[in-house]
Amino acid sequence: MSNDPTLSYRQASARGASPLGQIVALYDTILRDFGRALAALKARDVESRVFELSHALTVIGHLQCVLDHDRGGEAAKAFERFYNVTRGMIVRANVRATPESLEELISLYGALRQAWYQADRQLPVDQQLAARTVRPVEPTETFANSPASDEVETTQLQWSA
Repeated sequence: MSNDPTLSYRQASARGASPLGQIVALYDTILRDFGRALAALKARDVESRVFELSHALTVIGHLQCVLDHDRGGEAAKAFERFYNVTRGMIVRANVRATPESLEELISLYGALRQAWYQADRQLPVDQQLAARTVRPVEPTETFANSPASDEVETTQLQWSA
């Protein structure tokens, strides 16, 4: 059990979220990592920047591993390409160490996070409940141990597939 109330709340929320809600939570984690990396960059804290970007890469790797290429078709292929491209962007952002490179990643993941959030909100409650029983996903220790920090502001964007 954790003594950190923020961490406990996030863990409980992840357990009770729909599958799409869990994806939103992972995107929130990535955005928090990018925001912390940006703050570390501005503070010239190389070690923290590297840590946060490495953690974001770990979360993205998890998202890639759970892609269902059999049922996901073209969407799964598109997400695979997106994750591969942005993983390269993260490595370059770490080497270049410019605010613009991290802000671009925040913009990309913020827009996609918003799309997942909207999709989750539009899914009827009965389908959300059915989806939870079919494929529950438990948060891993890696994601649960992410330190609490200021939330990253995301832009409210419209997106459709």
